[in-house]
Amino acid sequence: MNRRNMLYGGVAAVAGLAGATVAWWKFQPHQVEVAAPAAAGAIGAGGSASDAFWSLNFDTPDGKNLSMSSFRGKLLLVNFWATWCPPCVEELPLLDYFYQENRDKNLQVLGLAVDQPTAVRNWLQAKPLHFPVGMAGLGGTELSKSLGNIAGSLPFTAVFSASGELLHRKIGKVLPEDLALWAKLT
Repeated sequence: MNRRNMLYGGVAAVAGLAGATVAWWKFQPHQVEVAAPAAAGAIGAGGSASDAFWSLNFDTPDGKNLSMSSFRGKLLLVNFWATWCPPCVEELPLLDYFYQENRDKNLQVLGLAVDQPTAVRNWLQAKPLHFPVGMAGLGGTELSKSLGNIAGSLPFTAVFSASGELLHRKIGKVLPEDLALWAKLT
């Protein structure tokens, strides 16, 4: 009986270590090696997902037009978030501080809210952000999938070069180390 318990304990330890390793890898920022394929119908046919991304327009919470092409020429950090997502709202102050500290360095942060417009407007009234926010709605999930967020998880962050190329993507909460790495790309 004692030997069997040791065997079960060893198997459990190996499985736990394997799971921890997979989780650690999953939540690290990854450099993009090839452009992620566009999801069927997500942002148009033909071309890469990052090419199609630049032709998109979103409404802002106050009803103005927000064109992705207006951000070309800057390093662009796009964060997909929602008011109902605890890690999303936890990371927004960090992203806002990062934006304020780096806005003069040819760097732009953009939030794409995968949420209801009223919920986003109410949240932003209580906790304003200094960077622009676009209303991606439920289509934001498909857009994030086309950029490499296969599971459609939130938060999700994609980093584009000044020339418009998708450089990095991260599923999960952004950490200060991620931002330090991305700031070096400007």
